[in-house]
Amino acid sequence: MKKIVIAIDGHSSCGKSTMAKQLAREVGYIYVDSGAMYRAVTLYAQRHHLFLPDDSVDAEGLHREMPNIRVNFRLDPATNLPLTYLGEECVEEAIRSIEVSRQVSPVAALPFVREAMTQLQQQMGETKGIVMDGRDIGTAVFPDAELKIFVTASAEVRARRRYDELQAKGMPASYDDILRNVQERDYIDTHRALNPLRQADDALVLDNSHLTREEQSQWLLERFHEAVQ
Repeated sequence: MKKIVIAIDGHSSCGKSTMAKQLAREVGYIYVDSGAMYRAVTLYAQRHHLFLPDDSVDAEGLHREMPNIRVNFRLDPATNLPLTYLGEECVEEAIRSIEVSRQVSPVAALPFVREAMTQLQQQMGETKGIVMDGRDIGTAVFPDAELKIFVTASAEVRARRRYDELQAKGMPASYDDILRNVQERDYIDTHRALNPLRQADDALVLDNSHLTREEQSQWLLERFHEAVQ
């Protein structure tokens, strides 16, 4: 059976990473969370005081620091899923905080950040057999991907999922704050100058607002088998 590239794009907090991880595990592919890469850059910027008093990004400072920012993935032997590393530090939990979520979109909108991450992502997909999720995977990173999925759900549903996820982890969270963050990220993601979030012309749309994980998983597996045949 031939190996393909699977690109899963969509709005924030619509479960792209969860479905991509599960699909990769079921079909024996490598999973890459491109959003985690931008979150890691954001975490670096926060730790190195590269946000200005008005909460905007110190773009010049971050640009100078880019050669020092090393984002990579290492497999967790317990789950066989990739963990995000910033240099030698596992930052998988730190990058999921609401503070990082609040500031990741402005960082991800910077052209030099996107160019650096896109180049790294393309290197990861050279041998195919990969599932990658993000905002511009099917439009900019892998425009020739054999299977493209565009995932969406209502902002309210996505905010509730994110809230429940943080609550389950024992992390402080406010539903109203998360909903505002989701709406703000949607606006920034769809209005940025370089590679904005949009549905690729040949992408299949999955609105999972009212789907169970089992229904979603079955739908994805069917699309995968159609693509490889």
